[in-house]
Amino acid sequence: MASDPQRGQRGASGSGSSSGSGGGSDPADSEERKPQPDEVHSAFTPPLGVPYPPLPEDEHPTSEFALPSGLRPEVPAEQEGSAFAPPSGTTGQTPMPAGSTALSYAFTPPHGIPAVRLTKEAPWQDRMRTMLRMPVGERPVPERLERADDETGPAVPRVLDLTLRIGEILLAGGEGAEDVEAAMFGVAHAYGLERVEPTVTFTLLSISYQPSLVDDPVTASRTVRRRGVDYNRLSAVFRLVDEIASEGITLEEAYRGLAEIRRNRHPYPSWALTVASGLLSGAASMLVGGELLVFVAAAVGSMLGDRLAWLASARGLPEFYQFVVAAMPPAAVGVAFGLAHANVQASAVITGGLFALIPGRALVAGVHDGLTGYYITAAARLLEVGYLIVGIVVGVLSVLYIGLQLNPGLRRLNPEQSLGAYNEPLVQIVAAMLLALAFCVLLQQERHTVAFATLNGGVAWVVYGALTYVAGMNAVPATAIAAGLVGLFGQLLSRYRYASALPYVTAAIGPLLPGSATYFGLLNFAQGHLPQGLTSLVQAVSLALAIAVGVNLGAEVARLILRAPGLQEAGGRRAAKRTRGF
Repeated sequence: MASDPQRGQRGASGSGSSSGSGGGSDPADSEERKPQPDEVHSAFTPPLGVPYPPLPEDEHPTSEFALPSGLRPEVPAEQEGSAFAPPSGTTGQTPMPAGSTALSYAFTPPHGIPAVRLTKEAPWQDRMRTMLRMPVGERPVPERLERADDETGPAVPRVLDLTLRIGEILLAGGEGAEDVEAAMFGVAHAYGLERVEPTVTFTLLSISYQPSLVDDPVTASRTVRRRGVDYNRLSAVFRLVDEIASEGITLEEAYRGLAEIRRNRHPYPSWALTVASGLLSGAASMLVGGELLVFVAAAVGSMLGDRLAWLASARGLPEFYQFVVAAMPPAAVGVAFGLAHANVQASAVITGGLFALIPGRALVAGVHDGLTGYYITAAARLLEVGYLIVGIVVGVLSVLYIGLQLNPGLRRLNPEQSLGAYNEPLVQIVAAMLLALAFCVLLQQERHTVAFATLNGGVAWVVYGALTYVAGMNAVPATAIAAGLVGLFGQLLSRYRYASALPYVTAAIGPLLPGSATYFGLLNFAQGHLPQGLTSLVQAVSLALAIAVGVNLGAEVARLILRAPGLQEAGGRRAAKRTRGF
């Protein structure tokens, strides 16, 4: 076969150049003549002419511990070093039931419960009461504010001191133990104290804070030496706690506001309280069938008793003796009318005086503490109520016994003749509202709460009268239902104003107090009829307990109906688990 001369020349030329250049130093040829590593001859090396596969986007090799595709990486937990945090991968709760969702079933995330911001969207009372009923390890941590490097938070002793001072005013004003603890917890929580435990036992307040498991706890306590009724100051403290827990005021501003509350004078002078005491007794006498002269006599007797009680208080006598001397003038006025054979219902005068002395406020607070699980405080409050009632009994019985010794046939003191089935709806409704109004003044309430409390008292008597006189219901369940409505409306008004429910409830239960039953029992004791007296006193105790339970039940119904927004993510408002007979 003939050869192409050009091809031969190209080959010769290439060969010549190659050999010619081999005499020199060609780097490419020298590299080709070097021994190659074993990877070049490896079975995993692609043959010549086969392209290399594309490089993976991830520079790191895959691992069996790598996160599978489609799953989100977990957010790293904060390094708290606390034994209260649940282990990773666990929920801290029981498994969710079948058919339930995360919105309807409360659970604890692997990295703890998220922080809850205390804003105006929900009352602070509900938020704090919810977290107070949680175990320490499940409570939401306070929201940590961003601070500069050189800025530090408030000192722990000062926060605890402020918390105790606020709790002291609330407890001295007659607030329930649960609400006092909720307020104290709200103040400490707002200033960044996480593991804090307030404790209330009637006259002793204590609070303990433990920064961590390796730090020593800090504990402070305070004793309530003096107690007084001033709902104006109570409402101001509730507003201060609301500003601390919801608006985040500084510690200095909180101390300044507390000092202003302590400097504020009572809204009503002492003479106004005396007049209100007379108005209360007069309205109560009209409630049980008294006329204008009975109204005046009951008012005069009650004002005399109030002045004697003030004199005994100024002399430093205990409260028991103050109630003894306060109960004597109304009973003495009634016995005087009976001895004079005047055409006056003397028993209505004495009953009106009893309405002004029965400690309904302390009774409701004691039963409320017992129903919410604060048994020590409840027992102490109820024991106090018992002592005060014994003081009233001693004062009234002493006067009645003297009157019956002077004239054994005092018919004007007979309950069946004077306090029969009196049923005048218009007169009784007006008397009930006047009685609630007088209670508002005696409790030193703010003026804008007086109208609501007065109206609430009128509604309570309308419900009680309709159930008793129209439907023929027994007085005990009728009283419980009426008191339940009082507690319901009071709780709704307090939630609307972010305030305490006591100003809207305590005065409104005045018309429902068992003044007549108490008087019947005392009179039967004075006449020597012990079985009848015991029956009347048992009925009075039943009515008093019905008032207290009804008020508490109405408040709980209000909390069940109106769920505060934001409580679901905090675990809901759970009550403490009680023993069930074992």
